[in-house]
Amino acid sequence: MTEVLFYHLQHQPLEQVLPPLLEKCLERSWRAVVQFASEERRDALDARLWTFRDEGFLPHGTARDGHAAAQPIWLTTGDENPNGASVRFMCEGGEPQSYGDYQRVVLLFDGNDAEAVESARATWQAVKAAGHDATYWQQADGGRWEKKA
Repeated sequence: MTEVLFYHLQHQPLEQVLPPLLEKCLERSWRAVVQFASEERRDALDARLWTFRDEGFLPHGTARDGHAAAQPIWLTTGDENPNGASVRFMCEGGEPQSYGDYQRVVLLFDGNDAEAVESARATWQAVKAAGHDATYWQQADGGRWEKKA
């Protein structure tokens, strides 16, 4: 079964949270696909990943860049998995069409958005009912993650 991780963002925005999570994927030689709700949001994170660290960047691509199979991180607004990722990040809501395509699905949601929290709760129940391993991570002061369930 797919491991599903829920990340409840409270003290830092997605722009700060996502790059370190993607770094961990690369450290483990995992390919990732990151799905956004809008092209504008995807493009903003695309730019952020190039400038995330002074000493380097996170290698990634989008449909504009092409060569999906060569990209360790793929940013999209669609359901595709063109780089053969084993980890899917869902930003700003939504669920993957198929959990079975991934070892891990990471759902990131804004804890300051009541609608996003309610959606995450409903997804949590559906994920558990489907028999997936699910964990819930809450952001503590300073941005550190604490496993709550």
